[in-house]
Amino acid sequence: MSSSIKKKLTTGVAGGLFSNILMQYSIPIGTTLIDLRHIPIILLAYFGGAVPALVGMVLVIAGRFLIGINISSYTSSLLMLAVTLFSIVIARTNLSHQIKKWSMLTFANLLTTLLFFYLIEDQQLLLYLIPGYWFVSFLSGYVAFQVLQILFKSQMMFDKYKAESTIDPLTGLNNVRKFDEVFNSCMADLEKKKKLSLLYIDIDFFKKINDTYGHSEGDVVLKDLGLILRSCARPTDIVSRNGGEEFTVLLVDSSLEQAKKVAERIRSTVEHHAFLLNSGTEVNITVSVGLSNFPETTTNGSMMIKDADKALYEAKRTGRNKVCTANQ
Repeated sequence: MSSSIKKKLTTGVAGGLFSNILMQYSIPIGTTLIDLRHIPIILLAYFGGAVPALVGMVLVIAGRFLIGINISSYTSSLLMLAVTLFSIVIARTNLSHQIKKWSMLTFANLLTTLLFFYLIEDQQLLLYLIPGYWFVSFLSGYVAFQVLQILFKSQMMFDKYKAESTIDPLTGLNNVRKFDEVFNSCMADLEKKKKLSLLYIDIDFFKKINDTYGHSEGDVVLKDLGLILRSCARPTDIVSRNGGEEFTVLLVDSSLEQAKKVAERIRSTVEHHAFLLNSGTEVNITVSVGLSNFPETTTNGSMMIKDADKALYEAKRTGRNKVCTANQ
């Protein structure tokens, strides 16, 4: 939550600064400054919500008073307040995206037009100024909306592909690439965290499931097992599918005793769970678990994976459906 607020504040500051830059390129007519400072604020309200829009508005108003304190700065500040509040309200409605955009821009243009009539006495000038301002404002607003939407879609696609590159598509768990990334990060922080446990989990005789019922039914078992692992692990644990029927649970800041409890909870839950296949058949499976812990079983953190794998092999060798601890 705090990082989200920080991001909104940062976005609001960036939008406010951009509006101030636009004011530096304004067209002065007497004490009146004609520019497009409202467009970044509208964009902030539409894409970011109330917080960034209000932050940007405050910076715009402050920047206008720094340029000069007069009737024009007071009225333009009121205009920015009205445009910001209107845009925030419209952005929260269920109107279509197009109606929202054009409503915000039209409202800003209407208020600006009223301001022009109030501040500019040259009626002949207004005949040319107002149509030109509406055209430029609408065109600039439309282009700004289109560019930002393209950027947002590109960012969303990038985030999606980035997430998919670290997520196992079948179970929704972390894949082996993400496991390696998190494990290496834990190794780097091992001196600070002091304790780290690792479970290596493998389904017993999983080949029989695939051979008997088919690989699609085997996938059902894998997905169901992924849900069980998540439910049995702690909220802070990192659950991954490392490939095939092999899974891992990385328990950060976990003692050996705590890890044993999680491992046994997983083993027991799987043993007593009926896995319902697509065909309606119920099957039962068991898992073998290998456990290593730094520093209680493994004094060298980099050997945790190897030790957990050895313990898993020992569980398989000595009867399966059991938890074996490394070096014990």
